[in-house]
Amino acid sequence: MSVSAAGTPAVDFSLFGGAESLSEGKKSSRAPRRTTVLVPTKQDNGKEHIAPPQNPADFLWIMTEEPHRTRRMQILKAHPEVTKLMGHEPLTKYVVLGVVALQLLCAIALRHTRPFSPLFLVCAYVIGGTANHNLFLAIHEITHNLAFKRIVPNKLLAIFANLPIGIPYSVMFKGYHLEHHKFLGQDTIDTDLPTHFELLFLNNVLGKVFFATFQILFYALRPGIVRAQRLGPWHFLNFLAQFSFDYLLVSAFGWRPLVYLIMSSFFAGSLHPCAGHFIAEHYLWDGLAQETYSYYGPLNVLAYNVGYHNEHHDFPSVPWTRLPALRKLAPEVYDTLPSHTSWPMVIVNFIRDKEVGIFARAKRLSKVARAVAAAKHEDGSDLESDKSE
Repeated sequence: MSVSAAGTPAVDFSLFGGAESLSEGKKSSRAPRRTTVLVPTKQDNGKEHIAPPQNPADFLWIMTEEPHRTRRMQILKAHPEVTKLMGHEPLTKYVVLGVVALQLLCAIALRHTRPFSPLFLVCAYVIGGTANHNLFLAIHEITHNLAFKRIVPNKLLAIFANLPIGIPYSVMFKGYHLEHHKFLGQDTIDTDLPTHFELLFLNNVLGKVFFATFQILFYALRPGIVRAQRLGPWHFLNFLAQFSFDYLLVSAFGWRPLVYLIMSSFFAGSLHPCAGHFIAEHYLWDGLAQETYSYYGPLNVLAYNVGYHNEHHDFPSVPWTRLPALRKLAPEVYDTLPSHTSWPMVIVNFIRDKEVGIFARAKRLSKVARAVAAAKHEDGSDLESDKSE
C-alpha cells in the first residue's frame, strides 16, 4: 500500500467505482438494500450491496443492448414450450366490462355529493383510484393485442376501457408503449425515460415528492413534448368517443360524476399503493445496472399481473393470466433476478433514499445519435475538441 506525504495510507479511488469519498462506498453508510433475490446466487445473495452508489448527477449511460431480447432467446432455447403460453386471454374483456360498470355506478351514485367531502374523496381514492389504475393496465394489456385475436376489436376495447378515465389516451399510449418495448432505454425514443429537465429540477427530496404525487401528469405530458405523434383516424375516434361520453355523462348527471372519474385517474397515478409500479419497473436500485424489476406481491391481483415485469418484457405476447406460469417455467432465470417486495415501499424509498431518484434510469443513445457521434469521430471533430481542451 502506498503512503501519502503526510504519512497516511493513500487511497486508490480507482477501486471505488466512481465514489469520491471513503464513506460513500461503505455498506455502513448506505441505506438498507431495497431489493431482494428470491433464490440467492454466488453473485448476489439479495441482502448485501454488490455495487457502489450511482452518480446522482446524471443518468446511467450504457452501451449494451437491452437485456430482454437476449433473455427471450435463451428461454426459448431452454424451454421451447413457452410458446404455448402465448396468445390472447378471453377473460380480459369481462374484467374490463366489470370495472367500467363499477366506475360508472360509483360516479352516478356520487352525483349529489360535494367533490371535496370526505365521502367523495375516500371513494375517489380507494375505489376510483384502484379501478382506474386497473383500467390503465387493461389498456396496457390490450395494447399488446392480448384481449382478442384481431387488432380492431382490441383497439375498440381499449377505447371502451378509456371511458372512465375521462381523458382520451389509449391510442396514443399504444404507439409510445410499443416503442418503449422495442427501444427500451433509448434516449428521445423511449418516452418512459425522464428528461434532462426533470433531472435538473426534481433531483431532491421535494422534487421526488412532487414527481411521485403528480407522476400521472409526467407520463401524460412528457411523450408529446419529447416525441410527438402524427394523429390518425384511430386517434380521432378515441377523442370522439371520449368527449362524447363525457358530454353525455355531464348532460345526464351533472359535473360531479366526471369530476369523480378524473379525480380517480389522478389518484391512480399519484401516491396510491398500486402506483408504485410506475417507479418499481425500470428505476435502478442498490447501485445495480438492472433495467427492469419484477414484483410478485398481492397487488398484482388488482393490476393485471404487471408486477411480473421482467417476464412481460421478455415475452410481451404472454397475457397477464399466464405470466405466473412463465415465471414458474423458468425459475432459474426469474427467481435469481433482484425484485421488489412492496409497491408502496417503493414510493417511500424512492422519496427518502438518496441513492435513487430521477437520475436512476439506464439510458442508451439511439441509432441516430450513435451515427452522429460516429460521424463526428470519423471527421476528426472529436480530436479537434480534445486538442482545444
